[in-house]
Amino acid sequence: MNATLLPCAAAPLRVLLLDDDAFMLALLTELVEELGLEQGPYQVYAETSSRQALASLRERAPHLLICDLAMPDMDGIEFLRCAAWEQFRGSVVLLSGVDEGVLQTARRLALAQGISVLDACPKPLQREQLAGLLARAAARRDVAV
Repeated sequence: MNATLLPCAAAPLRVLLLDDDAFMLALLTELVEELGLEQGPYQVYAETSSRQALASLRERAPHLLICDLAMPDMDGIEFLRCAAWEQFRGSVVLLSGVDEGVLQTARRLALAQGISVLDACPKPLQREQLAGLLARAAARRDVAV
């Protein structure tokens, strides 16, 4: 008996966005969704609360987390410490309006927690840069499978 192998559609890359600024979050969500039409498929989840994002990490197991560093309920470093404790194994992109030195310090602290940091980027994240980061996260996910 001959079985015909059908091409299997790629599972969507699950992307969790965390930023307390609703406007910035909406812009980033729209940009990721647009890129998903070109590069995807992507499933995008957006949270303005660090605590809600932690629950989303557990429930949705995103492949990529794009995380703002400065948030009122829990800063990005504390959030990543919690994500490491939860054994988050996806990739992370750190975002912030702070200077480059603070971003790189945050990156080193996240790496020390065992978090896989793809990049630490100043806001606003540019479309081409985001497209590259999404492609890297997808490639990393595919290698891990």
